[in-house]
Amino acid sequence: MAARQSIGGDLAAALDAVSVPTHVIDPSGVVRWQNAASRRLVGDVCGRHYTTVGAPEDVRRARERFMRAVGSGRVRDQEMTAIGADGGRLKVELSSVPLRDGHHLVGIFGQAVNVERDEPPPPLPELTPRQVEVLGLLERGYSTHQIASELHLSVETVRNHVARILRALGVHTRLEAVVVSQSRSRRINENEEMVSTAQ
Repeated sequence: MAARQSIGGDLAAALDAVSVPTHVIDPSGVVRWQNAASRRLVGDVCGRHYTTVGAPEDVRRARERFMRAVGSGRVRDQEMTAIGADGGRLKVELSSVPLRDGHHLVGIFGQAVNVERDEPPPPLPELTPRQVEVLGLLERGYSTHQIASELHLSVETVRNHVARILRALGVHTRLEAVVVSQSRSRRINENEEMVSTAQ
């Protein structure tokens, strides 16, 4: 703070004008400030819980990570799928740091350092949102232990989710589940291309 005062200038105006989407979240998870770039990206969400901009399949994991960060005082960079101001899905990499008053955490300052359009996951109505998360990690090659660590579940709970996924998809192995999921995704993309070509 002393360095900013010694050079003068309006830090708040500079942060608002910077082209990188930037925000401040309080310890309860409510967005307290956004710059103009953040408002263009996800709309004006000041006063709302930050998970309201998350894709449904990411909300639980984002909330768990946030609560751990607030509880431990250690903030980590993370990825999440957000819903943009235009309703489109965005893969966002967030870089965040704790805001402290002495040793007390008073908020989290974050920036969206990388933003990409994201395709929606294939619809799998027979799976719960948590099972869709587990299947997504299986598609990325995660082991049972890695999934348990990523989702903060016990290994046994992950095994139960995998067993239910296999049963719901009518397959016998994890590899078959991944193939079924990816083939559905390809069919959906092909159908969407045919519809857009016909229009």
